[in-house]
Amino acid sequence: MKNIFIKTFVALAIISGFTSCTDEQDLMISSPKGSFTILSPQSGESVVLSPTTPLNPGLSLTWSAMDYTSPTQITYAIQVDKTGDNFDTPTTITTTSSTFASISSDVLNGAAVSSGLTPFSQGSLDVRIMSTVADLNPAYSNVINYLVTPYTTDLPKLAVPGNHQGWNPPTAPTLSSSAFGATDYEGFVYLDGGFKFVGPDASGNFNWGNSDWGDDGSFSGALLLTGESDCNVTAGYYRVKANTTTLTYSTELTSWGIVGAATPAGWGASTPLTYNSSTKKWEGIVALTAGEFKFRANDAWAINYGGDPTAMTPDGSNLSVAASGSYKVELDLSHARKYTYTLTLQ
Repeated sequence: MKNIFIKTFVALAIISGFTSCTDEQDLMISSPKGSFTILSPQSGESVVLSPTTPLNPGLSLTWSAMDYTSPTQITYAIQVDKTGDNFDTPTTITTTSSTFASISSDVLNGAAVSSGLTPFSQGSLDVRIMSTVADLNPAYSNVINYLVTPYTTDLPKLAVPGNHQGWNPPTAPTLSSSAFGATDYEGFVYLDGGFKFVGPDASGNFNWGNSDWGDDGSFSGALLLTGESDCNVTAGYYRVKANTTTLTYSTELTSWGIVGAATPAGWGASTPLTYNSSTKKWEGIVALTAGEFKFRANDAWAINYGGDPTAMTPDGSNLSVAASGSYKVELDLSHARKYTYTLTLQ
């Protein structure tokens, strides 16, 4: 009886082992079979992206399904890279289990710019699709070239290193131009003695060794590329302008205040604010009444701002406060051409 039990146990173990091996083989038989292809768009098609329509389709793709030797769940990843980079650092812009995908303009734009395409200039992206299943090595579709004209909403910048911040370009305040491709830089900066202008490198970083401009030695507002003479002013808060095409610059000393029907002196005189070097804001506690106001420099109308509270513009429309009270007024001019303010009820 004992021998029968042992023989039966051994037989069951052998059968169980055989079944287990068979199951493992069944789990491992899935493998790539053939290849798959991008069906649309065709290589060489193009798109011009716009910041006004960020949700519009920027790239619509369809492709044939990858074939595996057994039914399985497939994940497809759409990858792009700048043409010629051979997908050394590809960007995956979406994943899906379908055989189609629509990429919005803003997503495609971000991938195009990060891949190295120049805003507002047509460039070429390589597009491919990566197919993956479980732990198998990925399979790839054919590659198409897609011509993309990307955009940027960031204005070009020019750093202003100098005595006011230790002559360190990476941490220097910046000016901004009026549009991409324009060289009419402007901004508000606290200066204290000598300073220069430094342009960005290809990665947007500011360092000595990049293009830099100083005074041409006449101190009449003329710039010189790699000029050895520092521009120079007495300590104060300035509106600074520089044009690297016309090679001119100017500085205008400013002090700031709030003016209008909502302010203590009405439209006749500005209520002064005080510059806080720690926050880089003009601040003050002001008793306001419900009504309109603006910000202006030097108690005059030559430089004044209003309009959109999140990005005020020169000579913009009147701003307003809804309720009377004592407010902490903060005017932030430290981000060139993106000037803002806050009113905090005390």
